[in-house]
Amino acid sequence: MLTATNIFVQYGDRVLLDHISVIIKNKDKVGLVGRNGAGKSTLLKILAREVSPMGGDITQPSNSTLAFLHQEIEIEQHRTVIDETMLAFSALKELNDQIDKMNEEIATRTDYESTDYYDLLEKFSTLNEQYAYLGGDSAEGDAVKVLQGLGFKQGDFSRKIEEFSGGWQMRIVLAKMLLKKPDYLLLDEPTNHLDIESIIWLEKFIQNYQSAAIIISHDQQFLDNCTKRTIEIELGRVQDYNAGYSKYLVLRKDRREKQMASFENQQKAIAQKERTISRFMAKATKTKMAQSMQKQLDKVERIEIEPEDVGAMNILFPPAPRSGQIVVDAKNIDKSYGDLEVLRNISLIVEREERVSFVGQNGQGKTTLAKIIVDKLNSSAGQVALGHNVTIGYYAQNQAETLGGTKTLLETMEDHSPPEMRTKLRGILGAFLFSGEDQEKKVSVLSGGERARLALACLLLNPFNLLVLDEPTNHLDILSKEVLKNALMKYDGTLIIVSHDRSFMADLTDRTIEFRDKQLFEYLGDINYFLQKRELDNLRQVEMHKTVDSSGGNGKGKKGKKNGKKNGQSTAPRPELSKEDQAKLKELEKSVKNAERRITNLETEIKTIEAQMAVDGFYEDPASANILEKYKSKKAELEDAFSKWEKSQEAYDTISQ
Repeated sequence: MLTATNIFVQYGDRVLLDHISVIIKNKDKVGLVGRNGAGKSTLLKILAREVSPMGGDITQPSNSTLAFLHQEIEIEQHRTVIDETMLAFSALKELNDQIDKMNEEIATRTDYESTDYYDLLEKFSTLNEQYAYLGGDSAEGDAVKVLQGLGFKQGDFSRKIEEFSGGWQMRIVLAKMLLKKPDYLLLDEPTNHLDIESIIWLEKFIQNYQSAAIIISHDQQFLDNCTKRTIEIELGRVQDYNAGYSKYLVLRKDRREKQMASFENQQKAIAQKERTISRFMAKATKTKMAQSMQKQLDKVERIEIEPEDVGAMNILFPPAPRSGQIVVDAKNIDKSYGDLEVLRNISLIVEREERVSFVGQNGQGKTTLAKIIVDKLNSSAGQVALGHNVTIGYYAQNQAETLGGTKTLLETMEDHSPPEMRTKLRGILGAFLFSGEDQEKKVSVLSGGERARLALACLLLNPFNLLVLDEPTNHLDILSKEVLKNALMKYDGTLIIVSHDRSFMADLTDRTIEFRDKQLFEYLGDINYFLQKRELDNLRQVEMHKTVDSSGGNGKGKKGKKNGKKNGQSTAPRPELSKEDQAKLKELEKSVKNAERRITNLETEIKTIEAQMAVDGFYEDPASANILEKYKSKKAELEDAFSKWEKSQEAYDTISQ
């Protein structure tokens, strides 16, 4: 067993791990969960002995092995992929060298009857058995299988590592770890750089893995498929649940509800006894009884409510400056990387305040087109024209990784800030849960989730009316994803977002563009509408889907239409409708979505005002008259918004039926 006992870690005045203890058994599959910055990565580093705690001990069985995949990697750039991967078998190579030497010795010795010769044969046999058990005869074949499972093609094996991005280099490190088959496999966000097929392959590998695995991940489905035990870190403490992630959520809620009920019942009983004691103390004949009751009450073990980390980022995107009606006009775009063609003669128009999602398999061009739009990548042919007064906010897939590790958080914000925002930087960092001494930390010591929060904070320093986000939820915990989504729902500019997270994408956009076979296919609805039209259950099926019929579906009915080229406009997914009706349908769809967003925002504002009105003394305050007038105005606006929504929805249903 791998055991952490009484582990204590403190940074400044913040206790990160408060004398916690954890036991990992030989075949445990454990999900390590908690908020960004809760101490998950720190605990893995302590278990791997890469970081020493201020207190506590780590014990690991002798002769057992441990491998740790963390978010910062070091790898020799000059080796080929296969040569670097085969280093996983360095212990096998040493074993093979010993066997070869023994073989030579056996061939030259003639003392066949001696004890030494007998011992040599026995050791030779043992080493051969060990070599076979460790897979020595199939090492290269195993390396090829693992590399292919993680997305590498045969032609990649002889390429130099320096030719690959950081995400692909991370896959090589992961491949080496898996091939070593350690007794304890520690994985910190292993899916961040994997496509869906590689994630599914890794899930199956871990399911069949005969040793222990401890996994940090914000991919709920990955945790459900890989783990059967969940350890939660919250405010320095740990809670251990003998369940996978989804069941853990249910058990956690049930435990806290029972704890709260027990606490409330005890408080009622204590209050009742204290009232009785007070009455008895007032009577001389019952003073002794009251004192006895007080002693009994003092001995009662009080139930305490465990603290819960409810801190959340406070994201509010700056108001978007007004742009022209056409925000992006991409015409006849081609993009190839050498012989690899990614996009072929595609066109796309995005209008002001549209909210567009890019979906599809990895490698189909989603990130490529996003980079072309924001001028981070040149197209091979065609052109992109931005509309009048368009200003871009861009969050790259590896945005968090590009932040300078040697600078502090405050210095990083200063680098991204216009002069007029300098006085507000500490407040903005505080809104992203970086306060006090945290702001003077070096970026290099931040976890992946904390870096993602910092990158988002930098994004808010300048106003923009076109927001392009490429996988913004990578590294973010579940609550942070919800906060980001709520902020995006209120953002009043134009949005283009690349993501594979279905729950995050739901209701966030009103237009979905699928990238497939070097072309674009459009669906006038959010991600759930798209999946419904494709008759698929989830985005994993989209990204795994290899063959589709010419109509853009999966062979089960009519689906989205391929992007048209006329004036760069995309045709609607209803070929049976006239062009006029298709245009009306598109406009009505937009009206419905705008009305829904308006209703949501107004309801939030009204709740805020009602909370002000509920404060004691509100109506005696002279300012209450203005607040009541605002409340009346917002209620009227809400009624008007509902009316517009009903009319648009009714008209939409009439045309679409």
